[in-house]
Amino acid sequence: MLERIQKANDIKNLKKEELPVLAEEIREFLVETVSKTGGHLASNLGVIELTMAMHLVFQMPEDKIIWDVGHQSYTHKILTGRKDGFENLRKYGGMSGFPKRKESDCDAFDTGHSSTSISAGLGYVRARDLKGEDYSVISVIGDGSMTGGMAFEALNNASQLNSNFIIVLNDNHMSISENVGGMSRYLAKIRTADFYTGLKKGVTTTLEKIPKVGDSLIEQIRRTKSSIKQLIVPGMFFEDMGITYLGPVKGHDLPTLCRVFSEARRIEGPVLVHVLTKKGKGYTPAEEHPGKFHGISPFDIATGEVSEKKKKDTYTDVFGKVMCAEAKENPDITAITAAMEDGTGLSRFHSMFPDRFFDVGIAEEHAVTFAAGLAAGGMRPVVAVYSSFLQRAYDQIIHDVGLQKLPVVFAVDRAGLVGSDGETHQGIFDLSFLSSIPNMTVMSPKHKWELADMLRFALKSDGPVAIRYPRGAAYDQYVEYRAPIEYGKSEMICEESGIALISMGHMFEEAVKVRKNLKDAGYSCTLVNGRFVKPIDEECIARLAKNHKLIAVLEENVITGGYGMQVLECAARKQLSCHVLPIALPDNYVEHGSVEVLRKETGIDAQSVTEKIMETYKELQI
Repeated sequence: MLERIQKANDIKNLKKEELPVLAEEIREFLVETVSKTGGHLASNLGVIELTMAMHLVFQMPEDKIIWDVGHQSYTHKILTGRKDGFENLRKYGGMSGFPKRKESDCDAFDTGHSSTSISAGLGYVRARDLKGEDYSVISVIGDGSMTGGMAFEALNNASQLNSNFIIVLNDNHMSISENVGGMSRYLAKIRTADFYTGLKKGVTTTLEKIPKVGDSLIEQIRRTKSSIKQLIVPGMFFEDMGITYLGPVKGHDLPTLCRVFSEARRIEGPVLVHVLTKKGKGYTPAEEHPGKFHGISPFDIATGEVSEKKKKDTYTDVFGKVMCAEAKENPDITAITAAMEDGTGLSRFHSMFPDRFFDVGIAEEHAVTFAAGLAAGGMRPVVAVYSSFLQRAYDQIIHDVGLQKLPVVFAVDRAGLVGSDGETHQGIFDLSFLSSIPNMTVMSPKHKWELADMLRFALKSDGPVAIRYPRGAAYDQYVEYRAPIEYGKSEMICEESGIALISMGHMFEEAVKVRKNLKDAGYSCTLVNGRFVKPIDEECIARLAKNHKLIAVLEENVITGGYGMQVLECAARKQLSCHVLPIALPDNYVEHGSVEVLRKETGIDAQSVTEKIMETYKELQI
């Protein structure tokens, strides 16, 4: 069956009895493919029937499906003719693991972060109505994403709609007991578009015509409906907002899903379809360990075990261990995460200090202001968050933390290039946006031991501190270079003359290679570990300018507003007689691919950096 799906809407040509076969083939294909490429497996296995139902009922690309986060769009890609692209899934130049408008006209909106789909869908609906066009808009959002405040803001706004807008709540967590489930199935069955909306309008219209008592009867019915249904049906929250609720619907029952979507598209106004799915459906290891298979490296299908096991501690591991050690000694230390307990290395902290661990859900804005409140109350909060997700709380960092100079520590994980998840997940802006905030201290460690030292330093600081570190194995060389952390001071590694190379954070590993290349080519080269992005070590820069013609600054952040530009500004302001060469990522978004390939493509790998430095130094000699 899978071979018969070559383009969008081909699924409509299959017979009813062929559809379950297609679902099984898609499942087998995804397990086989992701076992080789890595990717998001559990969530995609859980939405196969859901996706098939939408493609059977709706017309692509005329109708618009907007996937919240977007990591669960693999079946959508298959059904729109992109099966062959899975061979290079998430590889540089290959198919993205997320929806991309430039990849297909069936991808209505680029996504990657949580809780955005309802807002985007609502925008599409308003644009459709203003232009007098006719198509369906479907926003698919998971129950986890519904914990994000932006989703509720959009729901509140959507309740004012008078035209059709379908929100699909993909619920893969909640279970409903038998008695509630029986009543819910009954209500879902009778509440077709024609029956439900027709009955509601008819009763309301009839009662309104009854003199004097009509309005009071409507209000009495409304209260009775609310009091009874809220005890037995989970959809009244949405109904009270003015959003028609259909469900819960079994998420792997294709005929029922198709019937409900056909009903939903005929309802005037916003409608929420509550679908119950199972993460990892059809592949036992993923069903039993959905968290492990959320985003996974290549693995063995028979066992579900990752092919290449981790050999060294990651920066995330180091952070988690130091947090636990420090929390033993200091009862004021608390940890906050926005639904990323495992990803940020806080699982052990949670088990050891449950009262001091807070998972606030997918709510970065709340996480930061909540941490500010903890700090104002005398605690020492640490917000562990991915760099790309911290972007969502920029105002809160400025307004609620920085302005009051509250001692909140930001453990900024996945900083720099993260690789295969692409543009939406690259942590390449944090040095720029964090260093622009008054009262903020920004640091980045060169190796695992320095991360430990920086975290201990931050926990004793009297203001906000951000420490940024990358994904993956922690650099464990140069252990002998571990000078005590001094506020605003860099670390001299090797001092010579002519060329000075200042590296920031984990780019130290590349800088060591660059220095070796330069030495092999006959150049002398000073190597400095920058440590502090804010405040920068102006004394060190002035000192280097005295006996170096060129100061090269290496970082894994966009060049605009980055560390290198700050060093350049310092040299210009102080009128230092040296040339500053910032080497950073271009002022652009960086697509998916391995970190090694992306560094080469963006010119920040050791070889490219060496060539840039040698070329610039030769020009200065002329």
